[in-house]
Amino acid sequence: MAGESLTILGGGNTAFAVAANLALKGVRTTLCELPRFEAAVTPIVDSCEIALDGVEECGTATLECVTTDFEAALAANDLLLLIIPAYGHRAFAEACAAFLRPDHTCVLMPGLLGSLEFARVARECGAPEGVTVAETDTAPYVCRKLTPTSAHIWGTVTGLGLGVWPASESERVQRDLDVFFPGVSLYPHVVACGLAAMNPVIHPAGVVANAGRIEYSRGDFYFYEEGVTPSVTRLICAVDRERLAVAATLGAELLPVNTAFHVAGFGPKGDLWATINGSRMLTQLRAPGVIENRWLTEDVPYGIAAWALLSEQLGLPAPTMHALVDVASALLERDFWLEARTPERLGIAEMGKGELVKYLS
Repeated sequence: MAGESLTILGGGNTAFAVAANLALKGVRTTLCELPRFEAAVTPIVDSCEIALDGVEECGTATLECVTTDFEAALAANDLLLLIIPAYGHRAFAEACAAFLRPDHTCVLMPGLLGSLEFARVARECGAPEGVTVAETDTAPYVCRKLTPTSAHIWGTVTGLGLGVWPASESERVQRDLDVFFPGVSLYPHVVACGLAAMNPVIHPAGVVANAGRIEYSRGDFYFYEEGVTPSVTRLICAVDRERLAVAATLGAELLPVNTAFHVAGFGPKGDLWATINGSRMLTQLRAPGVIENRWLTEDVPYGIAAWALLSEQLGLPAPTMHALVDVASALLERDFWLEARTPERLGIAEMGKGELVKYLS
């Protein structure tokens, strides 16, 4: 890995942790944030240093460059890792478009179908043909930025799942990414990968079911250990069955949520309650302090609402996902259907099964 290089786009929790960990492993790492969020990286612009601790590399990492100059950041490397919340994908696509080259590969970590939106927006903003866009099914670490100059990694995901657009580039991108995150496995296409994300399966159902406790305690409880009880897991599994049906219609056999959590290293083998309850990693995580947080504001419009709309386009029922979107919208007095990552935003509106599968290949 030493001597390799890449550019990380983003300046939040996971971007910091990935940048620091790879730099400590000898990777020449450039970190680039949007100019309007430069405050996130200003504390490390001069030193290019991030202090990292936890279960991966520990120490003070020195990055190659920290910048808000997208032209320089994209000129530095062919491989780009976009590590931000889903609602920022469009802004980064717009910022990158003028500087993308046909030999660039941009991997969204994770994507939540964002690779298709990124590709569409970048093309509309003038990016050339031939840019490869990919996404992973989850972030590589369970981590947080602890201070403006430090991060901590609690756990490492074993075996990231990867979807690539176009799918014909899958094996090449798998080889490129496996250098940095060993054990990368492939999905047949990016939609399968987007449907394999676990946060939208767990978070909306879990937050809705624990809404009163979150507000009363301000999140002062362990979300997975105390909040994801057997009855809540039944609600989660209902979402999961609808997700798996969409994937199957598009020729992808995805793992059910309990098996996926076990394979990713989150917990022991068993049903969902047993896997979560036995997870040393997940049971350390506290609940969000307020209802209006990313577990709803991201995982509803960019997760289950997007999946439900795709399900509708393919003629499949998704009553549990629809109900959770409606309830989450009522809880926050906002219309998550209007905020959803729609098929139009993905550039796949009105495509039937056959046309969509062909487009993804």
